[in-house]
Amino acid sequence: MSKIRTTDEYQDLFDIDGNLNRLVRNIELLNYINPLNIASEKKKFFSAKYNYEPEFKYPKIRFNGYKLHRLFFSQRLERITDNDIRQLYEDIIYEYSGLIECIETIGHGRKFYFNSLKSFGTPTEKDLDNAKFILRFDDSNFNEEMLPMYNSAEAREYFDEFSKRYDFNYNIKISNNLSAAAMVLNNTQTLVLRKSHKFSLNQLKVLTNHEIGVHMVTTFNGLIQPLKVFSNGFPNNVETQEGLAVYSEFMSGCLTIERLKELAFRVIAVDSLHKGYSFADTFHLLHSQHKLNRDKAFVITLRVHRGGGFTKDHLYLRGIRNVYKYAKNGEDLGILLTGKVSQEYIPTIEKLQELGLAVPPKYFTDAYVNNDNMDPNLDFILKSLK
Repeated sequence: MSKIRTTDEYQDLFDIDGNLNRLVRNIELLNYINPLNIASEKKKFFSAKYNYEPEFKYPKIRFNGYKLHRLFFSQRLERITDNDIRQLYEDIIYEYSGLIECIETIGHGRKFYFNSLKSFGTPTEKDLDNAKFILRFDDSNFNEEMLPMYNSAEAREYFDEFSKRYDFNYNIKISNNLSAAAMVLNNTQTLVLRKSHKFSLNQLKVLTNHEIGVHMVTTFNGLIQPLKVFSNGFPNNVETQEGLAVYSEFMSGCLTIERLKELAFRVIAVDSLHKGYSFADTFHLLHSQHKLNRDKAFVITLRVHRGGGFTKDHLYLRGIRNVYKYAKNGEDLGILLTGKVSQEYIPTIEKLQELGLAVPPKYFTDAYVNNDNMDPNLDFILKSLK
């Protein structure tokens, strides 16, 4: 491994990387996409017997989109002499520009949906086939609702205890305005827990391995890299990062068929956007047709309809399929933990490491080392995904 290069040797690259870092600080999509009035709109939706289109309110934007676009595209990329590295930064600028367009159009219906499509795509026929395949499996012997439940304060203690295995410090915040049970905000190293959520013990295991074991691990590995792009995110990193996170659930022995079905339902819900379904239509598809209980159906519907049609959620299933196959082939998972990176840029990351412009991960997901997966059914399902 080469020693880390000084900025003098690659001054232009470090200048551009630093410029992009300053520009992207305010464009964490997750800061803007979660509605501020979920609880009141959920109440109205249930009171109206599921025939009401929720009117969600969103946080105000804290940046000038036009100015940011202009500054992104004014970067002198021709000064980066290596073709692969220059291509990475070109792709990154288009990616970040797309995220700005997403944020600017949150709450503007189909306009946001089309921007979301550009950034995250939509399920392919193969993705839908994989989702339907998973839904054929029986998960009736696992019922989380029969288990003891923990509130958000108890969940915080569980996360604190779990995190002792890693020597990094992050913030934990409890919030009412969250569509997920938990999420990591990369730019502030913060874990957010949903205040009203009741967590089962298995869900706490899932979330700690997913959010801390992967998302926080890649956040802190990204921060030690010489180039800030590892921290801010490569193009299409959602698919790889969520695949790694679900793979850690699998390897730590807490992934269930019920959880895999949740990922499959997300694919089906995102596909309903493509078919023009309203919020109520998607909810009826999940609740009436697929017999999901109304709270779970509401959460999945909210996740994909927020903003006007958020297609990101179909990437979890594709991500776990790709990471599972990659790991089973004996490939190096460490390189995917070096920051918010994506599988398709592995050759570029290897080149950056050879040039001394990137370093191996300091933190490693412990679930990948201690394989506690004991369920042959899950292995069979993941192996069978197309």
